[in-house]
Amino acid sequence: MKALFGTDGIRGEAGSFPLDAGTVKQIGFLLVSFLKPKVDKAPAIVIGRDTRESGPWLEQALIEGATDAGATCHAAGVITTPGVAFLTRSLNADAGIVISASHNPYHDNGIKIFSPSGQKLDDSVEKAIEESVFAGVKDGGRPDPRHHQFSVDQSLVEKYVSYLSEEIGAGLTLSGLSIVVDCANGASSEIAPKVFVRLGAKVIAINAQPDGRNINLNSGSLHIEGLQERVKTEKADLGVAFDGDADRALFVDNKGAFVDGDATMWALANYLKARDRLKKNTVVATVMSNIGLEIALRSRGITLERTDVGDKYVLDALLKLGLSLGGEQSGHIILPELSLAGDGIITALCLLRAQQESASSLAELTHGCQHYPQILVNVRVREKPVLAEIPSVQAVVKDVEERLADKGRLLLRYSGTEPLARVMIEGEKQGEIEAYAANIAASIQQAIGV
Repeated sequence: MKALFGTDGIRGEAGSFPLDAGTVKQIGFLLVSFLKPKVDKAPAIVIGRDTRESGPWLEQALIEGATDAGATCHAAGVITTPGVAFLTRSLNADAGIVISASHNPYHDNGIKIFSPSGQKLDDSVEKAIEESVFAGVKDGGRPDPRHHQFSVDQSLVEKYVSYLSEEIGAGLTLSGLSIVVDCANGASSEIAPKVFVRLGAKVIAINAQPDGRNINLNSGSLHIEGLQERVKTEKADLGVAFDGDADRALFVDNKGAFVDGDATMWALANYLKARDRLKKNTVVATVMSNIGLEIALRSRGITLERTDVGDKYVLDALLKLGLSLGGEQSGHIILPELSLAGDGIITALCLLRAQQESASSLAELTHGCQHYPQILVNVRVREKPVLAEIPSVQAVVKDVEERLADKGRLLLRYSGTEPLARVMIEGEKQGEIEAYAANIAASIQQAIGV
């Protein structure tokens, strides 16, 4: 059976399976049907979306299905993904649904489902929905807008804005601070500027005029160069860029230098450790985080725990190990004591608090986290045997690992979707790691290459 849900919910082209109206309506119906026996009442569902033109009819299809199954639906309208996670928890709802494809272009969309804790949907429920959908798929087109009319509860977005500014931002004064906010023409377009203004900042909002098709278009966290230029032009103190659903945030310091998720974790780890709030002196990151972060943290007596790529795996490790900070290089940062969902606005507020309380600029907070050179080489292969069981490859790998020692990193894996072996190496000198990668790639090519 094909998988409907990936590590970040369902995602694909809006209008095509599984994001056609008929299937989406079925998903809404099935979700509520599976929830009913567990909650012993009419399930309450919170639904929000980003700014894509397909959002309203997908939202309507979900509400039709969920309502037909007996749910009470609370439509928040345009709101961030972590905003829906917050409302699900705050309203004691039985599930939260976000219609968003995050950083993807406008013609894509997606569905993420949250449990009342704010965590992603339980795997067993996802599997049950998948089995039922694949048992009988019908493309129902788009729903008839004359049926199942619903209204957006405007108070829900305000509830989230108040939470960010009054609870997360409690005691934080941004008066005198100039911030450029790139909203990617997405879900944060009204919310983020409002939060920073309420806390006293001077806000220059850019890419905050969504038209249904311009979400993430040459803007936001995927295109940081525009923010860098604007920060320098405005002589702002810093800039923050969100993606389409604002679960991640990337930054620019007052000099226009880019601050990625690794540098953000470095700054927050130091801030928490100085206040004895970094549990077990450990930070969680994925295998994609640069070796420079690991070396920098090690110099401060902080351990880096790595996971597979995906915020789901970062959160699992944080909860299993009882830790307080984790994230991805992409800017998806999780602080479990505040939210189990990565929230770009919360990340920004925490970084601003660290900056204010340490009387430091963002450039000073991130100083010391060096980004080591990296190279990625792909080798097309005819088969995918376990790489660790190919003696000729492992001989070269062992030699490279000994040369890198604790000043570099080697990651060798297969692509999950293509006939490729990937060789990723990080180290102090670009020329050296290029030579190492070429040697390993040659050994793979000789053993199993096309």
